[in-house]
Amino acid sequence: MVSVPSRYLVFFQYFGTKYSGVMETSNDQTVVGVQNYLEKAAQKLKPTAPIKFHISSRTDAGVHALCNAAHLDIQRAPGKPAFNEKQLIYALNHHLKPEPICILSAHRVSSSFHARFSALSRTYVYRLLVGCSHHTEVPVFERDLCWAPVGGYLNIPAMQEAAQFLLGTHDFSTFRSHNSDTPFQSPVRTILQLDIQPSSGLLSHHYEHRGLEFWEVKFRSRSFLYRQVRRMVGTLVAVGQGKLRPHHLKELLEMKDARALPPYAMAPPSGLFLQAVEY
Repeated sequence: MVSVPSRYLVFFQYFGTKYSGVMETSNDQTVVGVQNYLEKAAQKLKPTAPIKFHISSRTDAGVHALCNAAHLDIQRAPGKPAFNEKQLIYALNHHLKPEPICILSAHRVSSSFHARFSALSRTYVYRLLVGCSHHTEVPVFERDLCWAPVGGYLNIPAMQEAAQFLLGTHDFSTFRSHNSDTPFQSPVRTILQLDIQPSSGLLSHHYEHRGLEFWEVKFRSRSFLYRQVRRMVGTLVAVGQGKLRPHHLKELLEMKDARALPPYAMAPPSGLFLQAVEY
């Protein structure tokens, strides 16, 4: 008698600096994906069939997740009950040690549920640090967790004005990656939310005298194109630095050509966090 597999939705977070991204890579690489570690931990639960994590949102090398999501099917030996949510969280986290990856929650779902295609929206946050004239001035505890653009000053009101052009439904061809592995994917996306707000840094009250300011650029959409968020942030920062004017955002959108984006308009991965996946 073969037992029926149980499907779970899990939410998990990770510090992305040491990984090749969230997606699985071949194990013979020096740097592998978060998925490799998740599936290695899951195999220690002694399932009767290999466990595959179907991940909601693909993140690049160096990008972090406050909360990503995935579904997985677990088939146990006949007579063994399905894991309850608490058991699954505890067991996976035990086997994930000492990796900077953590299962936040688990939920039993129907066999028709899909972590990627059932998602209603995804929210990304990009952290900017203003006030550093050189990258060596970034606090030790913030390295790999933010971007301090060269020059140390950003015109935030100009960036907020430019951001309005990105809201709504557009053809985002200009903001898709040249190397996108999905060239036949529709470039039309709807940005539901785009905010640029002041934020706080880790332990920042201990170095207030340094005049450092943290800002967060928040984007929410049902889905994004490959590297779209980093390209939008890079362009907004270029506006903040005076390299572009706010109306240039509208012109770039209308060009619908990835080659039109200036080469400096690509934010590094370190400041980017997947904040939430909503169902």
